[in-house]
Amino acid sequence: MTERIIGERYQLATILGQGGMGQVWTAYDQRLDRRVAVKLLRPDKVAGPGTVAEELRRRFVRECRVTAQVDHPGLVTVHDAGSDGDELFLVMGYVEGSDLADHLAEHSPYPWQWAVAVVAQLCAVLAAVHAVPIVHRDLKPRNVMVRPDGSILVLDLGVASVMDTDTTRLTSTGSPIGSPAYMAPEQAMGGAVGPATDLYALGVLLYELLSGNVPFAGSTALGVLHRHLYEPPQPVRRLRPEIPHQLEAVLLHLLAKDPQDRPASAQELYEALVPLLPKQGTPSGPLDPTRPFLRPHAPWPDRAAVIPPQPSAPPAPPKTDIPAAVEEAKQLLDQGRLTQAVDILGGILPAAAAQHGEHSPVVRSLRKQYAATLMDDGQYRRALPELRRLADEFPAGDAQSLRFRYDAAQCLEQLGEPAAALAEYRSLLPLFENHYANPDPGLPLEVRRRIAHLLLSLGDRPAAHDTLARLLFDAERLHGPTHPFPAEVRRTLHWLGQVR
Repeated sequence: MTERIIGERYQLATILGQGGMGQVWTAYDQRLDRRVAVKLLRPDKVAGPGTVAEELRRRFVRECRVTAQVDHPGLVTVHDAGSDGDELFLVMGYVEGSDLADHLAEHSPYPWQWAVAVVAQLCAVLAAVHAVPIVHRDLKPRNVMVRPDGSILVLDLGVASVMDTDTTRLTSTGSPIGSPAYMAPEQAMGGAVGPATDLYALGVLLYELLSGNVPFAGSTALGVLHRHLYEPPQPVRRLRPEIPHQLEAVLLHLLAKDPQDRPASAQELYEALVPLLPKQGTPSGPLDPTRPFLRPHAPWPDRAAVIPPQPSAPPAPPKTDIPAAVEEAKQLLDQGRLTQAVDILGGILPAAAAQHGEHSPVVRSLRKQYAATLMDDGQYRRALPELRRLADEFPAGDAQSLRFRYDAAQCLEQLGEPAAALAEYRSLLPLFENHYANPDPGLPLEVRRRIAHLLLSLGDRPAAHDTLARLLFDAERLHGPTHPFPAEVRRTLHWLGQVR
């Protein structure tokens, strides 16, 4: 046990592991008298140039809050998050078992039935995560645990998203955010990521389980990413002929270079794996990932039954005192309690519409705050219809309508709909370039940057390169060559030139 206390309550005990983004410790929660796991992250080691530390902390807490709301037994429980000095910390439930990388090393060669069972369980987790929507961005064996009952648990949900600069996907040292060995081509190129990005990483993980190695290796990160972009993987049945043809076909489908050529969803992938899952038999011992399929809902080995949770209290009735509700929401927002503020603002909207009229300034103001809070809370699916409704409240081409459409396009981007987001940004660009409708000269440049990254995510690298080259010229003319914006565009262009 060390002397260091994190967040005024978590006493660090022993280090479990460390990597490029930080360290993981076992710790003791002094307030609730329990053992937990604490991940410490150093933003200065991974954030790109120009990243503001306070903004990174804000994004970190927001992402942790969003991911903590995902209810699935295949995700580690998030207890707390915050900052302590120069470090960000994430407190999770302590998990018994082994990480998948160690599990693979201890059971080589890995039975293909085990590999199918692991990936099928990961499909269930990703289906729940992508529905939010959240993209993991850094799925790999070190972020997957095998528990004593054979169930699979996913770690670090949302952490890679926080550390991503959302522009070049590069750290200050020029290395990509995430793990190059598991990185999808569109992620490596700095394009917009989506569910298909996680499915590609899942394909790399499956390949490693079946063959013992990742499909693309190299002495440098750049070399590895180049192979992801341009080389086909070696068929695993050449290495292990006993692997079913159907499983190899599923694997190659996951490793398609173009995200649109991969399975449409984690659900579709799961259905393809169902015929390969074990139907009967006995687990081979503890930490057998086929156990949940062979003996569903059976108790853990040597584990007493747990006390079932007590039913939760009924939800509070909706508020009808509009001024009081608005004031309460404002106080919650000042305290960073966005989820509660969302519930209050959304609950008061029907009463405000009945009292003042659906198109009244009061309702419009409430709806605007509601949509903005939903976006800040990462609830893009709920924010999108509110933003579209707000945009329709103003004449076409009105500056306020355009800003609501711009926010809606950002929601589409976050929801993993790059084609729809690209179409909306393209329709907005000529309107934003009209200075009468848009007084901010930097906004058209940001729209063009987003267009370029969406083109990258859709696999159109020549168009993305052309867009970025013209953007760099205009950005340097507006901001000067040393401004962070053209510097980021220049780094992305340099990165594109290297991996061509």
